[in-house]
Amino acid sequence: MRLQKLFIMTLLFLLTIILYGCGTGKPGSGLQSRISGKTYVIAGASSGLGRGVAEDLGKYKANVVLAARRTDVLNEIAQIIRNSGGKALVVTTDISKPDEVRNLANEAARTFGKVDVWINMAGVGAIGESWVVPEEDQARVIDVNLKGVIYGSRAAVDLFLKQDHGVLMNVGSIDSEVPNAYQAAYSATKSAVRTYSLALGQELRLEGHKKIKVVVIEPWAVDTPFWTHAANYTGKLPKFPLMDEPQKVVNGIIRKSIRTRKIVPVGWKAKGASFFANVCPRCMEHIAGNLAHRYKKELPPEAENTKGSLYEPMKQGTTVEGGIDEIMKNAKKSDTK
Repeated sequence: MRLQKLFIMTLLFLLTIILYGCGTGKPGSGLQSRISGKTYVIAGASSGLGRGVAEDLGKYKANVVLAARRTDVLNEIAQIIRNSGGKALVVTTDISKPDEVRNLANEAARTFGKVDVWINMAGVGAIGESWVVPEEDQARVIDVNLKGVIYGSRAAVDLFLKQDHGVLMNVGSIDSEVPNAYQAAYSATKSAVRTYSLALGQELRLEGHKKIKVVVIEPWAVDTPFWTHAANYTGKLPKFPLMDEPQKVVNGIIRKSIRTRKIVPVGWKAKGASFFANVCPRCMEHIAGNLAHRYKKELPPEAENTKGSLYEPMKQGTTVEGGIDEIMKNAKKSDTK
């Protein structure tokens, strides 16, 4: 009976993948032409997925509004976008400050006349046991990952209501559905982002605003500078197994900015985790916890505790890719000397 149940679950999962696909390939010429001339606001554009999306949008001739705390890096990305044929505007923004978020919306609308897509991408993490990570660090994770999304969503929807159209994309995580041990505050914020976004989408639908869409993006763990920027209290250099390359998620985000869907687990690993989290949640939670323990506490080389970029931006980690495997390899070599 147990094998039969497992067989049926596996078939359902495979059917889900076939029907919905992974959606991580490069957007085709048709999608690219629909992106051309549209205005995108990206909160969290100075590295990782945000930078990847911004630079690709430039290639597709979009207007890109770049928001983050690192002005010099944003200016560098803006020049890359302009060289690619797109248009760019830099607005230095701390997403946890509502006044700065409102300024971002005002500058975007003033410069380009409208905003077609607003992507809340900024995020921070604090890794370690919940009773070890300082309370103020966990509060800061909430300020950026949840409050920042609420502030950004409010600013975006205010613009969209005036225009009577727009796409709001809030980047969650597969942690939105499967809690991640040693990242309790982070998981809590990502779960809240999912719930908040769904509720906001309901409100817009019920009030008749059918041309305003809300999308939640749920990636698997991705090899971006997130791991360098995260506060870390484990004494180890953290990572997660089978991390996705950023370009897959970048492609998925850009695709769903045009072909919207409420919840978008990106890639087969995220889709699989989402599927089994709904079919057998306790089992999936147990597996995820064991993986987190192994790859954050047991296997990695030692590392000093750090507050990362929680309170101040870091000079390190300005690329799309994080190169965490290479960082791990070099750290292990240092340990053996």
